[in-house]
Amino acid sequence: MSGHDESWAERAGAAIRAAARALSSSSAEARSAALLAMADALDAAAGAVLAANAGDVERARKAGTGGAMLDRLRLDQTRLAAISDGIRAVARHPDPVGREMTRWARPNGLQIAQVRVPIGAIGVIFESRPNVAADAAALCIRSGNVVVLRGGSDASGSVAAIVTALKSGLVAAGLPEAAITQPPGPDRAYVGDMLKGLGGALDLVIPRGGKALVKRVQEEARVPVLGHLDGLCHVYVDAVANPDMAEALVLNSKMRRTGVCNAAECVLIDRAAGESLLRRLIASLQAAGCEVRADAEIHGRVPATTLARAEDFDTEHLDAICSMALVDGVEGAIAHIARHGSGHTEAIITEDEAVAQTFLSRVDAGVVMHNASTGFSDGGEFGFGAEIGIATGRIHARGPVGADQLTSWKYQVFGTGQTRT
Repeated sequence: MSGHDESWAERAGAAIRAAARALSSSSAEARSAALLAMADALDAAAGAVLAANAGDVERARKAGTGGAMLDRLRLDQTRLAAISDGIRAVARHPDPVGREMTRWARPNGLQIAQVRVPIGAIGVIFESRPNVAADAAALCIRSGNVVVLRGGSDASGSVAAIVTALKSGLVAAGLPEAAITQPPGPDRAYVGDMLKGLGGALDLVIPRGGKALVKRVQEEARVPVLGHLDGLCHVYVDAVANPDMAEALVLNSKMRRTGVCNAAECVLIDRAAGESLLRRLIASLQAAGCEVRADAEIHGRVPATTLARAEDFDTEHLDAICSMALVDGVEGAIAHIARHGSGHTEAIITEDEAVAQTFLSRVDAGVVMHNASTGFSDGGEFGFGAEIGIATGRIHARGPVGADQLTSWKYQVFGTGQTRT
């Protein structure tokens, strides 16, 4: 028997539309208070959340899940406290709703202002990482949007416990309970309901997960999609990179946390950088437990590496595995990234400002960096408090998606009686 309630979409859609109207007219102070109440409620529910998460982790382990994917799923007291702190950081973030983006005057005396407004109702479909539920809910409330959360079955217990806590804080602060909504069960048909738009209630869908999920959402959605594709992030080490900095940044970009989308998956090294730096970077990665899959030229020089296959340069490993290739200067790096990059985050390490500027201006990605770890490609590190994901497309939002990026805008026109001939 199917676990899908066919009447849910219609009922949820009506409640969501009502909640969206109430939330869009709420004050910034009310939304800030709600966010703080949500964080406090999550702290109070820590025992229940961690118990639910332990059950999810155990089921995943028995199902054969391991490595980076298990790490993405796992919560502990420190990670849960960081999630609550992230909600409080979002509460402190300047409220975007009603903020004037720009204003100008026309020769006829009209004043025109571009002002941020909520998108309305946003569906977030995600896998594995239960913290996404809290991040998405916080950012949507901050930006005056209703959120519908559909997590993966592997994190169902954790997500349900987190959502229960967040909703209790929301209601205690006087905002509508339907501002944070979750399908009533794990049946995949609920994803289909969301992709159809819940009877016109959803204005945007954001997928957060692997290729299969993103592909399904993009192919089936009848509402706009804000895409988050693979994190095929590169670090290019230029000939005039500082060797100590290069080693530290390559190691941190790859090994700080291998299962996240801003982890470097490929290191490109200028042929002119020299044998010593090449061997130093390989040794550093290997000493940290990273398998280096090198192109034929590097493997010929350093046989202790693994000879890379062609597909390694198009793979988001999400593990302690790093592809590595030699390129001819910044032009070679730009060409390689154009062939293999996913538009997420790309970094250059160099002491040459002109070379850095060439890289920053010509590499096509949501985030480009000079002399910094790719690990900083993150909404929290950008000062957004949290993020829903890294948008890798070119429309509406790009890079880390925080509260500001979850708004649209309208134009307010101020006249003194002008008529048009």
